[in-house]
Amino acid sequence: MLKQQSHIVAPIPDELRTRSLYTVDELRTRGKADKEAIDKLFNLIVDLTENGLDFFFLEPLRRLRAGNMMMSMAKMGISSMLKGSKMVVHKVLKKLDDRSLASILDFIEEIIHEPEAPAQ
Repeated sequence: MLKQQSHIVAPIPDELRTRSLYTVDELRTRGKADKEAIDKLFNLIVDLTENGLDFFFLEPLRRLRAGNMMMSMAKMGISSMLKGSKMVVHKVLKKLDDRSLASILDFIEEIIHEPEAPAQ
């Protein structure tokens, strides 16, 4: 569905891509929104969020060669955003049922893509 809309892209390390797809497959196979599934999903969402925040907020500053003070202020702001996000995500996931788990797994699967082959 996202490919039919304009969208933004954030690269992720291969390890995170592999772990994301493995976690989605594992949790989909189990099909239960139990504590273990919620913990795994929470950790995955936090890692994906951290990666996205770094790319969209810190990468532009790195490319502009921002000074240490600017980078420190940006990192502090991102840290605060991440703490707030963790609280919200944790609260939402605690109430997760099996159907909602499947919807979240579909979404994660939809946003994870393999790298395109280099142009020749």
